[in-house]
Amino acid sequence: MSDSMLIDPFGRNIDYLRISVTDRCDFRCTYCMDENATFLPRKDILSLEEIVQVAKAFVALGTRKIRITGGEPLVRKDILWALEQIAVLPGLEELTITTNGSQLEKMGQQLFDLGVSRINISLDTLKRDRFEKLTRRDKLEQVLRGIDTVTALPFKQLKLNAVILGGHNDDEVETLVDYALQRNMDISFIEEMPLGAISDHDRAEVYVSSDTIFKRLQTRWQLTPSQHQTGGPSRYFQIAGERSKIGFISPHSHNFCSTCNRVRMTVEGRLLLCLGNEHSKDLKSVLRAHPNDLKPLQDQIVKALALKPEKHHFNLDEEPQILRFMSATGG
Repeated sequence: MSDSMLIDPFGRNIDYLRISVTDRCDFRCTYCMDENATFLPRKDILSLEEIVQVAKAFVALGTRKIRITGGEPLVRKDILWALEQIAVLPGLEELTITTNGSQLEKMGQQLFDLGVSRINISLDTLKRDRFEKLTRRDKLEQVLRGIDTVTALPFKQLKLNAVILGGHNDDEVETLVDYALQRNMDISFIEEMPLGAISDHDRAEVYVSSDTIFKRLQTRWQLTPSQHQTGGPSRYFQIAGERSKIGFISPHSHNFCSTCNRVRMTVEGRLLLCLGNEHSKDLKSVLRAHPNDLKPLQDQIVKALALKPEKHHFNLDEEPQILRFMSATGG
C-alpha cells in the first residue's frame, strides 16, 4: 500500500503508533495512577497476537515508528516474543519502548538483541526517599542498575523522561541533567498531563512550565535549538560541548499539536486519535470478527483518522475532562 494512506483531516501524515501492551505496572506513580488501581480483566485486553496484527496493519499502511508502552510494558508475560515479531516487520524503521526501568537489568540485553533501537526511561528523582514517595515503591537502586545495564549496550538512543512537580522534585532538575550527561543520555522534562482524577496533589499548584526549567538550565549550560526529531513531541536543545540533548514536552505552555504525527492504541484495542480527547475507534471488535485478515482492520484504521482533532485543550484549573489515567492510555 501507499505510504500516504494515513493522512488526517489536517494534512498530517500519521507515521507513528504508540501501542499500550498492558495497563498493569509494578509502580504506582502519583501522577499516573491510584495506589489501589483496578485493572482490566484478561478477556478485555488484546492478546499479544492481536497486538502484533495491529502493528502489521499500521506498518502496511505507512507507519514507520512504533513505540511500546504501558502501564509498564516489560511486566507483560511473553512481551519479548511480541517485540521480536514487530521488530522484523518490513517497512518498520524503528521500534522503541518506554519503561520505568525496573526490568532493564534483567531484560536489557534481550531488548537490544531482538531489535529495539531506542529506550525512554522514566526517572523523576535520584533520591531514594523521594522516589519511594513519587512511585510508592522502594526500587530506585533497581532502576539505576537497569540504566547502567542499557547504557553499556549500543542502543541507537537512550533518554530519561522526568515529570517535574513544584515542591516535589523541581530542585533536582540540574542533578538529573548531570546524571544524563555522565551517561551520554538525552533527557526530556515533561509538564504533567492532566489525565485522570488524582488525590496526591493539586496539579495547578505543582505545575512547573518548561520555560521556567529552560531559564534555570540556561544559567549553567549553553543551549541552542536542535533540529533533532524523534517523531515525538519533545522540542530539543543541544548542550554546548556535549553529545546529549535536553528536550521539553510541554502540553500546556507550548502546544505541540500542529506537528502531531501520532495515534495511540490502548491495551483493550481502542485507537485513540488524540491524547487530550476521547475520540477513539474500537479495533478489538474488528480483530475478533476478522482474525488473520488485515483488510477490514486497515479499513477501520483509515476511517478512524477522520476523528483526529486539530488539537487538544488542557486546563489545569478545571477538573480533568479525560478520566482515563495515563497508565490506561499508554505513555
